[in-house]
Amino acid sequence: MQSNKAQSVVDFLVKCYKLSDTVRTGWKVWHVDRARLESISEHIFEVAMLSILMKSQYQYDVDILRVVYMAVIHELGEIEIGDYIPFGISLDEKIRIEHAAIHKLLSGLLDGSEIEEYFLEFDAHETPESKLAYQCDKAVAALKSKWYDEEGCVDLTHQEGNQAINDPLVQSLLESNQSWSNTFIKYNLQTIAFDKNFRDALNYAAEHSMHQK
Repeated sequence: MQSNKAQSVVDFLVKCYKLSDTVRTGWKVWHVDRARLESISEHIFEVAMLSILMKSQYQYDVDILRVVYMAVIHELGEIEIGDYIPFGISLDEKIRIEHAAIHKLLSGLLDGSEIEEYFLEFDAHETPESKLAYQCDKAVAALKSKWYDEEGCVDLTHQEGNQAINDPLVQSLLESNQSWSNTFIKYNLQTIAFDKNFRDALNYAAEHSMHQK
């Protein structure tokens, strides 16, 4: 029995290694030209870290351990289905296949059903904890775009095959002379239900250099 538990631990961790080797698809879509791009595992860490920072600075009335737990597991489905972006498949289809993937992944763990419940709570983003985790998930991508943009990693004149750039809102923002990262940030501000604290943080990032910190 103990050997079976040990095997389950090692086998599942090995599956998670895939997330360390998988570059976030959004950066490839935008042809971010950088020697090393963010992996899914790095994204997970940044979501968890941002949740701790937001709780610390804004004193959200949440169970921060639940928030961090959701932040850590929210990308597990991508072990099976790869990284999804909004302009790839429909949201309904993404939810269907990701939930199936999560159920399959966790079915061999003793606490698999409990972990799956955390994942479903995050995906619904209806509880205070899941709302905070969800906003952190969306915010860190926008903030990373600013980091890459300041390094000069994106050339908007060379975006062959990029479906995202054809989105009407994206085009409108770019036509109003927004930079790539400010387009990214403002797109999120207009499409995600961020609360005031997240909006303040994102607007601050849009207006200030991140590399001088």
